[in-house]
Amino acid sequence: MAAIPHRRSLTTLAFHTSPQHQLKSTTIPIAKEHQQAKHSKPISETQSQRQKQLLSLIKTCTQKTHFLQIHAHLVYTNLLQDPTISLNFLSRVALFTTRDLNYSRQFFTQIPNPFVSHYNTMIRAYSISNSPLEGFYMYREMRRQGLPVNPMSSSFAIKSCIKVSTLLGGVQVHARILRDGHQSDSQLLTTLMDFYSCCEKFDEACRVFDEMSERDTVAWNVMISCCLRNNRTRDALGVFDIMQSESNGCEPDDVTCLLLLQACAHLNALEFGERIHSYIDEHGYDGANNLRNSLVAMYSRCGCLDKAYEVFKGMQNKNVVSWSAMISGLAMNGHGREAIKAFWEMQKMGVPPDDQTFTGVLSACSHCGLVDEGMMFFDRMSKEFGIAPNIHHYGCMVDLLGRAGLLEQAYRLIMSMGVKPDSTMWRTLLGACRIHGHVTLGEQVIEHLIELKAQEAGDYALLLNIYSSAGNWEKVLEVRKFMKEKAIETTPGCSTIVLKGVVHEFIVDDVSHPRKDEIYAMLDEINQQLKIAGYVAEISSELHKLGAEEKGSALSYHSEKLAIAFGVLATPPGTTIRVAKNLRTCVDCHNFAKFLSGVYNRVVIVRDRARFHHFKEGRCSCNDYW
Repeated sequence: MAAIPHRRSLTTLAFHTSPQHQLKSTTIPIAKEHQQAKHSKPISETQSQRQKQLLSLIKTCTQKTHFLQIHAHLVYTNLLQDPTISLNFLSRVALFTTRDLNYSRQFFTQIPNPFVSHYNTMIRAYSISNSPLEGFYMYREMRRQGLPVNPMSSSFAIKSCIKVSTLLGGVQVHARILRDGHQSDSQLLTTLMDFYSCCEKFDEACRVFDEMSERDTVAWNVMISCCLRNNRTRDALGVFDIMQSESNGCEPDDVTCLLLLQACAHLNALEFGERIHSYIDEHGYDGANNLRNSLVAMYSRCGCLDKAYEVFKGMQNKNVVSWSAMISGLAMNGHGREAIKAFWEMQKMGVPPDDQTFTGVLSACSHCGLVDEGMMFFDRMSKEFGIAPNIHHYGCMVDLLGRAGLLEQAYRLIMSMGVKPDSTMWRTLLGACRIHGHVTLGEQVIEHLIELKAQEAGDYALLLNIYSSAGNWEKVLEVRKFMKEKAIETTPGCSTIVLKGVVHEFIVDDVSHPRKDEIYAMLDEINQQLKIAGYVAEISSELHKLGAEEKGSALSYHSEKLAIAFGVLATPPGTTIRVAKNLRTCVDCHNFAKFLSGVYNRVVIVRDRARFHHFKEGRCSCNDYW
């Protein structure tokens, strides 16, 4: 008899639902079931009407208590056997409303003989959850049950593997795809490409791409993303032209443009970035805020602040990302005070800053030596804006203090941090030790990196620089011997210059360029002209124990000097020369570029690992503070 009140309580959910969730038809007629059977309408038609009514109720339900009541009704009336109703219910609780996977799994286990669509729903739900591996296990269980897996099943299983970066699981799914004959499904293969890309298996991703019978824009976008993710940035630019060729005829979309702007920013490829900008305007994407923000970032990272500001100024709805991009652009190009002014202007406009904004502002203070201002912003960030400092903010502060020569204060800040210092933090301090020749602290920093098991060849190169600057050649030999025994090889300096869409790459003493003879002849001529103007090689930049003349000769053919010489050779007089380098520019190359900008009346813009140097009329935007 206890079941009767329960049964009556299920006859209407409108009574228990808040007014905003009430529907005109939320009654589930259970108690009057036998009376309805006596009506003149056929039973099948009545059942169909009740099914529609129940499906409508499931689709509009938002609270778990209501789902529990419907669940009870489904169990009581054996409607769990209706695949349409059980699938709709499962989809709502697993994907769209509560997203309670424990409850969804419980409901799933109560479904007698679940269909492929039920499994797909659960696998999909797990693939976007914090338990993606469960999705792969469900896929495996589904196959063991002998159910006919479809491309959607495999796609969701691959996404689960992407989430946990399990190469073995994804390869197993790939093998099943081939066995099931689903290799012609372009959407599935696109997901598989993304999987291999995430696992840094570029060749496998390309192989899947080549095997696709039809490639849509999404597939091409994943290919570009794969290039970016696997440090094949130059290849990403090439894909843009290939996808539009007559043989492929695929039109890039806004996502394509976003990805390529990232590639241009990374490569310092201003000409190509301008081309993407034109494409955005021509195809009506210019109103999209995310693209405008990316344009600001791209122009800033290519050292073209005028165009970055032009895009920024033309934006109708500047959000926090827009302001942060502009502030960071000003900071990295050596306009620290302008970056701070932009921050105050942002405040006047009523746009609240976020953690990225403060990273930009603190970076601006660091690059320009604004210690007091940096300390003030760091303090206000948490007290006034409620933003807890993260590892990037602390890194900016260590950089700020380190550049200013406040090395002990920087070390104390690291040791007092609320978060564990990472290797980047220690390398920042190590770089400051190199600048200021602090041998003892440099050795301590190396010890911390060894504790983290994060020491790299570049760290030992910095230590070598510290020892050589101090004239401690015994220690230099000791470190070199250690590096040789451990087979530690430093990353070679590499500089690039982009001319007419072609990326030209140089390393020290490079002889691979087809115009190498002309480049070296031009560099020798430049050196002669600069010496007349007063340029003298800064021999402290050479780490080997050599005579002054030998050191000067060794410094003559650094990668950025070769790139700049090629720029002078290959462009008309007065053309701006833009060079990107993978390492911090050395003092000698910095002096070289300063003198060249005055003697040859050229603007030279060099982007090194940390910032931009704008050389003009014998001066640098960093004011020799970098």
